[in-house]
Amino acid sequence: MPPWLPGPAPKRDIPRGVDSLDALEPAIRACRICVERPWGAPLPHEPRPVAWPSATARILVAGQAPGTRVHASGRPFTDPSGDRLRSWMGIDAATFYDRSRIAIVPMGFCFPGLDAKGGDLPPRRECRAAWHDRLMAAMPQVDLILAVGATAQAYHLGRLGLGHLAGRTLTETVEAWRTIRSAGTGPAVFVLPHPSWRNSGWLKRHPWFEEDLLPVLRTEVAARL
Repeated sequence: MPPWLPGPAPKRDIPRGVDSLDALEPAIRACRICVERPWGAPLPHEPRPVAWPSATARILVAGQAPGTRVHASGRPFTDPSGDRLRSWMGIDAATFYDRSRIAIVPMGFCFPGLDAKGGDLPPRRECRAAWHDRLMAAMPQVDLILAVGATAQAYHLGRLGLGHLAGRTLTETVEAWRTIRSAGTGPAVFVLPHPSWRNSGWLKRHPWFEEDLLPVLRTEVAARL
């Protein structure tokens, strides 16, 4: 096995004073911060938080926020973006939705609504402030993070002390994937563009993503499964 592949799963040892997932999950499902105490305009519809943390998963998919289909289903990545992401990871849907092996925690838990052009608004900032640090503290066993999109990259690189490796644009950040992957002593981080089909042009302009990055990503995902 190449030396850069992970060893055995780290022990799950939550320090005293850290919230347990048993306490956090029902609180997240009942969260209404973006309606009752919003930062700016309130969420334009009834909240439906979609987050799948895990006490055992070594892999964390850190996306942006649910879209309209996920808001309707209550299940993360139930859309063409999810199909592409699973292809990138080299796994099937059954594996992807096995919460014992893969945690899915987007930067915004609720569908944020649409902008004037019909695109999704950015993730609600209230989620990160209220929940993310607590969730990550409660999941110390995670040792591979797929940071999907600029918002997830800014948060996870920042909290791991790797923010200086982020580029001025998402493309620059993803181009630095090898440096980011090997930096630091915490979880390995893969910085990815959003798997939306709107980014098909980006993928064609940057063939190294599929040729160089994805084989390494698939190997590391498989090693943790």
